[in-house]
Amino acid sequence: MLLIFWIGLFISVTGIQVTRALFKRRNRPPLPPGPPRTPIIGNLKDLPAVDQHSWLHWLKHKEKYVQSICWVKTSFFFTMFDLLWNYSKNDPLSILPELNQPLYITGAMANSEHVRRTRKYLYQEIGSNNSVASFNELQSAEVAHLLLRLLNKPENLQQHIRKETGALVLKLSYGYTIESHDRDPLVDLVDKAMEEFIVVMLPLTWLVDFIPMLRHLPSWFPGVGFKEKAKQYKTKSTALSDVPYEFVKEQMKKDGYVPSLLSNILKKEPPAPGSMDETIIKWTAASVYAGGADTTVGTVSSFFLAMALFPDVQRKAQQELDAVLGENRLPQCKDRENLPYIDALVKEVFRWHPVAPMGIPHVSTEDDICEGYFIPKGSSILTNLWAFAHDEDVYPDPMNFKPERFLASESHVPERDPRFIVFGFGRRICPGRNVADTNVFLIIAQVLSVFNISKPLVDGKEQDIAPEFLPGVLSHPAPYDVTIQPRSEKHRELVKSLEQTYPWKKSHAEFLKGVPDLNTTI
Repeated sequence: MLLIFWIGLFISVTGIQVTRALFKRRNRPPLPPGPPRTPIIGNLKDLPAVDQHSWLHWLKHKEKYVQSICWVKTSFFFTMFDLLWNYSKNDPLSILPELNQPLYITGAMANSEHVRRTRKYLYQEIGSNNSVASFNELQSAEVAHLLLRLLNKPENLQQHIRKETGALVLKLSYGYTIESHDRDPLVDLVDKAMEEFIVVMLPLTWLVDFIPMLRHLPSWFPGVGFKEKAKQYKTKSTALSDVPYEFVKEQMKKDGYVPSLLSNILKKEPPAPGSMDETIIKWTAASVYAGGADTTVGTVSSFFLAMALFPDVQRKAQQELDAVLGENRLPQCKDRENLPYIDALVKEVFRWHPVAPMGIPHVSTEDDICEGYFIPKGSSILTNLWAFAHDEDVYPDPMNFKPERFLASESHVPERDPRFIVFGFGRRICPGRNVADTNVFLIIAQVLSVFNISKPLVDGKEQDIAPEFLPGVLSHPAPYDVTIQPRSEKHRELVKSLEQTYPWKKSHAEFLKGVPDLNTTI
């Protein structure tokens, strides 16, 4: 009988919603064009599969139905490639309110006041070139450690990239030193939490996305398994904010603690325990890792792949580095203005394959009209950043890797800087973009100064590799092998000398408290 009651209630409420929607539809402009809808499930079958490259899937819809916009109706889901320029101020979609708490990671916050305060803190610490410059020495140290790891075990490239980005972001955010050569508990925690965050927040993944009434049903009801998934994620997300926060508070009681983004904020504006101020400050620091670590991993991985595929680009970059710096020192941030080809190469890495090809979902907060089409309140808005970055009208020969496209000459006007695209738009633009850009520049410049990157060798023969990329909210290159070797013995010795300049330091892992069991997965 209880089951019959819940089914009856669901049908009644759904019928009321449909009646209201039909009444409102009479006097509104049409929805943007798109594929025909099926009764009940709408355009559910038109959505990309999990293993599909969603950016290519939506690009086909755009080309088929209209050149600037595309509409797919499933519980008011829609994609419009140009609209986010106008809606960049709107709140991003929160898919699982079953977390029973707001989402405080910058890219997922729905409360505009929380967004404003978080961005204020981030801008003060890492939002300008001047503020980022205070972390230049930290970045140089972590890139030096990357070079040492590549020299000793070049076959572990992907592990080394992830280690460098994790070490940098945790040091910057919390003053935390990771285990230099072993697994680190805080790195494991944040990686696991972020892996599950991406699953939880993946647009249109859960049945509740299409049938909102399901969130009001008991957890034993068929199709309501997302409630247990949300509970599992909440445990790790809470630890993600609390564990490093408590670490920093304890470290600040000691003389000679390592300053960090979080300690700087706590010194300026110490919050009351348990207050909303404290929650926002906790997640301000956590958002730096959430927004920066895995994205930088994907960008740097794309760089190594591109260098193996386009050796002429690598050769030109090394010629510039040698001419400007010689062979006795590594490039630093201050050298960037004298390295225009390297700077162009950085831009091309960001453009060639944006690490978040479909951007971060936003949501329209009010009904609106765009180019004569009706945009309902609550519509999910995604941007095909990959399509922007591969628009042939803006970037001729877009699949080719050509840093020259960003250099001025008598016969060529530089093409649009892709950093205005790949880091997002408006008030939702990535607040850590200056840190990410500086880190990618240092890695590219210093790696090319001392190493040659080429296709893998088997029995002395070069093997072909393909530029393939994985599907997902964050898209990294598919697994690949490359050969990484010092350019000369002099370059080998230059890398070895970095261990004296930037010695390995003891980890802070022993000071962590409250790290949860990470074996429970979504």
